[in-house]
Amino acid sequence: MNTPPTEHPQATPAALAAHIANALRNAIAERGQASLAVSGGKSPIALFEALRTQPLDWQKVTVILVDERVVPHDHAASNTALVRQHLLQDGAAAARFVPFFDEPPPALSAVVLDALAEQAKQRLADLPWPLDVAVLGMGEDAHTASLFPGAPGFARAIATDQRLAWVVPDTAPHARLSLTLSALLAARELLLSIAGESKLAVYHRAAEQAHETLPISLVLNQSQTPVSVWIA
Repeated sequence: MNTPPTEHPQATPAALAAHIANALRNAIAERGQASLAVSGGKSPIALFEALRTQPLDWQKVTVILVDERVVPHDHAASNTALVRQHLLQDGAAAARFVPFFDEPPPALSAVVLDALAEQAKQRLADLPWPLDVAVLGMGEDAHTASLFPGAPGFARAIATDQRLAWVVPDTAPHARLSLTLSALLAARELLLSIAGESKLAVYHRAAEQAHETLPISLVLNQSQTPVSVWIA
């Protein structure tokens, strides 16, 4: 039986930041360390800027990305650059950050993406698994992480027991490396942050039933991992 997600309407970045910080504190108290996976894009910036000032033993926190575009780290679309600029500041500068890769080659192919994914898997292998907290976003096509419905690599990313896979979206720029569905569902806690009426409508539709055409529905309609939905 699926466990319905817990909803937090009219959520603010400060409230979500406080919730995340408390979960990380609890993880540190119980296990001596904590792990946090965050999504990129523009939507999480306010959350990052609220989270980085939370009183927390940041040097015991490992931060990774939920997904990354295969671009140089100084590229405007780089989630690594976004996290470094907006999250890994103030107290959070003491956190350990593990990017998926160093710099990608200029020419991409399936072979190159396989090699980058393997490099990322090796880096992630040393992390404290399972993740304590993973913060997800959602697109209006219901994708989450870089699990774009129907995209090359998508079927493998939702079926494999590996922690990471590549996806090449048809509807968005840049090839991606993404945590897989199994890696996300192995987390101790999943948080979905959404804003806007159009995304809220997508969320309600996806919450009704799991279907591969609405990837976020595979997260919402499961009983393995607690999910809370923070609706701005």
